[in-house]
Amino acid sequence: MKYTIRGSVLQVVDIELAQGQSVYTESGGMAWMSNNFDMKTDTKGGLIKGLTRAMSGESLFMTTYTCNGGTGIISFVNEFPGKIIPLELAEGQSLICQKDAFMCAESSVTLEMHFRKKLGAGLFGGEGFIMQKVTGPGTVFLELAGDVTEYSLEPGQELKVDPGHLGLYDPEVNFDITRVKGVKNILFGGEGLFLASVKGPGRVWLQSMPIPNLASKILRYIPRSR
Repeated sequence: MKYTIRGSVLQVVDIELAQGQSVYTESGGMAWMSNNFDMKTDTKGGLIKGLTRAMSGESLFMTTYTCNGGTGIISFVNEFPGKIIPLELAEGQSLICQKDAFMCAESSVTLEMHFRKKLGAGLFGGEGFIMQKVTGPGTVFLELAGDVTEYSLEPGQELKVDPGHLGLYDPEVNFDITRVKGVKNILFGGEGLFLASVKGPGRVWLQSMPIPNLASKILRYIPRSR
């Protein structure tokens, strides 16, 4: 499999597949493709797995595209302004992602629901209790909002993050919620009552423009009926 990512704000990934190779995506996720692909739409793993994926922000049904001869080109595009993140996962290697981060992946990659076990992280962590988990082997393409900054945290190294900016992280990273200190900071600091705490070792990817933030800005300019 070969791929090229084009664009800056609304990106496109063109994936080149040889005969017999395949990728899958959520229902309706494909943008365009050459005419040498077979499509198969199902719950990919059964109804229960489909329902749990739906809870994590994806569709109940997934569609697999398999090249049936020669070389095929299939393209996927961002659903919102941001970046496409290609990641090659080894056998058994996983990543924890925000809801709806999954774009597409090789058929060998597993997509499933990830449930936050800590009460505080689930209630105040920005994405709720349910996130997404992708596991290799294979290449997965994820989409995050705005520009993306990656940090490799050393053991014990910690970042405090507005929860909406946390896009994905290694399972080894300790994710928790910390309360903002000081009454004035809580009331007038603009960060709310809680911040996310991510502690190494492991990698974290932060997004510059969470969709809820963008939506709230746009909402100001939408006329309201009187």
